[in-house]
Amino acid sequence: MNRRVTLDVPDGAAGGRVDRFVADASGLSRSYVQRLIGQGRLTADGRVVAASSRLGGGSRLRLDVPAAAPAEDVPESIPLRIVYRDAAMLIIDKPAGLVTHPAPGHPSGTLVNALLGSGEALPATVAGRQRPGIVHRLDRDTSGLLMIARHDAAQARLQALLRARRVRKDYLCLVIGSVAAQLGRIEAPVGRDARHRTRMAVVAAGRPSVTGYRVRERFAGWTLLEVELLTGRTHQIRVHLASIGHPVAGDRVYGSGEARTGPAGLGRLFLHAWRLALPNEAGDGLIRAESPLPPELERVLDGLREDGLGGLDDVPLW
Repeated sequence: MNRRVTLDVPDGAAGGRVDRFVADASGLSRSYVQRLIGQGRLTADGRVVAASSRLGGGSRLRLDVPAAAPAEDVPESIPLRIVYRDAAMLIIDKPAGLVTHPAPGHPSGTLVNALLGSGEALPATVAGRQRPGIVHRLDRDTSGLLMIARHDAAQARLQALLRARRVRKDYLCLVIGSVAAQLGRIEAPVGRDARHRTRMAVVAAGRPSVTGYRVRERFAGWTLLEVELLTGRTHQIRVHLASIGHPVAGDRVYGSGEARTGPAGLGRLFLHAWRLALPNEAGDGLIRAESPLPPELERVLDGLREDGLGGLDDVPLW
């Protein structure tokens, strides 16, 4: 069955490229959106939109997304950085731009394809045929640490640990503005946005969601945060930080104005899953893993430091 995606264009996005807006707002790849536009599947207020069209503020876009034909996942030779390995699980350091599992618009070139081609991941089917070993995910534009189960029993155990909030997941993110509190906690329910069904939002009927944060470094007009994800809702960090007026730098879905592009030199979402900790299988210790900020994000911080000295805060998270 085809899926209809409806997107309302905010006034602030007027004049932008229609393919980029639809890709950012829907989570589909830009090349796939361009292909659908070329097939006449995108309309604006009922009129078919051409690929060269620009956005009109206040208009309503509708994208007809065809149902994906069931397909077997294909092993592919895609380099993977494995930071932890045992008989039950892997911890992968995922680069930005790599989709976690096949989906409409991303039938191949995903982390699942890479795992199948690596020989590292054993068959695991608890999460479904197209998500072998996947117990949680990172958005395409988010980099960092991701757990992969190597067999069904391990997958069930990791999912149980996540539900019991016994997996510590810490992120680094740059947000616009000066965050007032050095330490903070956001408790706000997250659910589907009633107006933009491909987006999430803080809504009264949403699922309980908790995000903790502390300031790691301050810059002129920006703040680097360490964020602890206490619940795992879709886009939770991005939605929560945007809800308090500090969207993540480079977030073209939940940000506006300068936050959408970020500081000079930023070409992606500034969100990185940098630290993981969970009980080991024997239950007598912790598995810990860390991933440094990718070079492209460190360069952005270096540029901000040149503009104004930042300072580290020594309050421990552990």
